[in-house]
Amino acid sequence: MTDFRNKYSVLQDFFGHSQFRNGQEQIIDSILAGRDCLGVMPTGAGKSMCYQIPALMFDGITIVVSPLISLMKDQVNSLIQSGVRAAYLNSSLTAAQYEMAISNAARGMYKIIYVAPERLETWGFLDFATHVEISMITVDEAHCISQWGQDFRPSYLRIKAFVDSLPSRPVMGAFTATATRSVQEDVERILELRSPVREVTGFEADQLTLVDTDQGTQKREDFVWTCAGEGQEQLFRGCILDDGFYHYVLLAQTDADSASAVQGDWERLFQSFWVV
Repeated sequence: MTDFRNKYSVLQDFFGHSQFRNGQEQIIDSILAGRDCLGVMPTGAGKSMCYQIPALMFDGITIVVSPLISLMKDQVNSLIQSGVRAAYLNSSLTAAQYEMAISNAARGMYKIIYVAPERLETWGFLDFATHVEISMITVDEAHCISQWGQDFRPSYLRIKAFVDSLPSRPVMGAFTATATRSVQEDVERILELRSPVREVTGFEADQLTLVDTDQGTQKREDFVWTCAGEGQEQLFRGCILDDGFYHYVLLAQTDADSASAVQGDWERLFQSFWVV
């Protein structure tokens, strides 16, 4: 039986690990002690565990603010498979599904709830949040507040107003894979983190590989290609069709149903990926 007072017991029973990675334990200990935190850790270094483990040890609910629907789905699906009661609230849900999720959350069904930042401003969510115990608020992709805040997600700049509307202030954590010193300072200032513990473990993601597709001797790997425009995407797609790669296209104008289908296929086909 899991000892929810013991971080190692939670780590082993829910996530299958016997020890923490670099930086994780320091952040977890700080959060459990009630300290606000800013974690800058590379992709794949285990940022999410830094708030998921305290979330399971706290009495109340943890709210995770995330800008990406696909990321929310991945995280929640993974948590559910690990035995954690979790849910997400975003525009991919129908009105009936959203109301059911809020109702379940109000009854204490979930320990971790992922929300799009815009949801924090809706009356229904505000009403829910002021009538439950929220132990922690985590801001994922926190660099959006500074580097892309007003263009990428205006509601990120209003997270502090949501926190101020709560009956009591929960401990706060902010996490990102990339943030210069000035961006780190912006995140702490805009969120008004209180004497935060700042843990920066680096920016290099060891599990990601750069593949030069011009070299014919390269071993084939699965990878994600990101580009700035549709024209470049068309060029890339033309280059790989003859090589037997799976390829999926997601553009700004991709409709929700198509994007959801791509996300589902991706989850079924790939366990890891490389970024070019």
